[in-house]
Amino acid sequence: MDSPAPVDIRVNLERVQAAIAEACRRAGRPAGDVLLVAVSKTVDVERIRLAVAAGVVALGENRVQEARDKIEALGHPVPWHLIGHLQTNKARDAARLFDWVQSVDRLELAAELDRRSRALGRTLDALIEVNVGEEPQKAGARPDEVKRLLDAAGSLGGLRIRGLMAIPPAVASAELARPHFRRLRELRDACGLEHLSMGMSADYEVAIEEGATMVRVGTAVFGPRAARGPA
Repeated sequence: MDSPAPVDIRVNLERVQAAIAEACRRAGRPAGDVLLVAVSKTVDVERIRLAVAAGVVALGENRVQEARDKIEALGHPVPWHLIGHLQTNKARDAARLFDWVQSVDRLELAAELDRRSRALGRTLDALIEVNVGEEPQKAGARPDEVKRLLDAAGSLGGLRIRGLMAIPPAVASAELARPHFRRLRELRDACGLEHLSMGMSADYEVAIEEGATMVRVGTAVFGPRAARGPA
């Protein structure tokens, strides 16, 4: 029996694109202001290929190791974004595989990505990940550290910091995330940067209303995640 996956992905993608357009309309912004990064963690290569054919224009992965096989199989039909925490010892692979790293949260990592990118003769686009809720268990630079990190990274020729990224604290409803999105936007504006990556499947419409230029949406595009096996 043929799998219904192609129809599901296309319908899901169209639904998300329509919601993005409507959120932009409410905010008085053109829909083209917002990049949909389809988060493909745990999604198999064939479903990712179908998503690209359906119109996905950017893909996001959380883990370098999982992404490696997918990128080697698919190449770069669209840009790949690393959106998960990155250990410094994985910077070489990240600089080789990805077009964007959204999770730069410390100078040591920025410097290593710069070194690895320059060795490859390329410039890597990046975002500074901000721990906008200042949660001790989460990665990300504190809001009061961002300007210092940005200034230090400004001299790195192989790394181009384009904006900020955050995952706000877990809340009971999307509306409760709004103050965190607003705080990140104000910080972005104070730093004079372009991009804001914020908002996921449960809250991306609110994030767009607060100024997101990238939203990271997985489940709403690909459906429920497959269970991950033992590490």
